[in-house]
Amino acid sequence: MVKTSTKPKGATSYKETAFGIIPRVKLLTLELEGTKKGLDFIHHQVSREKTIKITPEFICKLHGVSFGWIFPKWAGKFRKILVTISGKEATPYFKIPELMVNLCEDLEERLKHLPDPKTDKYILAVVKLLAWFQHQFVFIHPFQDYNGRTARMLTILLLLKLNLPPVEIKAEKRLDRKLYITAMQKGDKGDLSLLENIIGQALFEGLERLSKE
Repeated sequence: MVKTSTKPKGATSYKETAFGIIPRVKLLTLELEGTKKGLDFIHHQVSREKTIKITPEFICKLHGVSFGWIFPKWAGKFRKILVTISGKEATPYFKIPELMVNLCEDLEERLKHLPDPKTDKYILAVVKLLAWFQHQFVFIHPFQDYNGRTARMLTILLLLKLNLPPVEIKAEKRLDRKLYITAMQKGDKGDLSLLENIIGQALFEGLERLSKE
């Protein structure tokens, strides 16, 4: 079992990558570049096919494009190890393939039942859908790492599919990340309101910017 470790303040963590064993501070730059690769892939796919479906295969492809060049051994593949998140054991890895199929099918069904985009209920329904999907994805924790980043990239894909601005859900800076993690933890207890607020605020700002262009 892989467990999250508690390191003394100021300690540096290292990871084995395609570029050797590197410290966390250097890995951050690669992670940001990987996220950019993933977003470029999403924009390219949407430009070719607006109705592209989010499937387990597509999700693995996105994860591989984003992080496979850093971690070729496991990126782009559902994890085969047990992990703990915030002191709790994550979904057993052998359940992941079935859960991801169910999640993608559930998403497609929910997309079909969104209100008319011309109604006042539409944006609220979209926010609730995005919060639900992000939380479920991270809760399943399909990959060894970068589940949050992948969930947020998929959120951008969903927004593009719905002809809405591809807003960024802030989770990189310390305070933003702390708030995001708190929102996810509340979601574990059945309360998605904080995550909905975070996504809703980002989408509101995106729509406001769009209206001024």
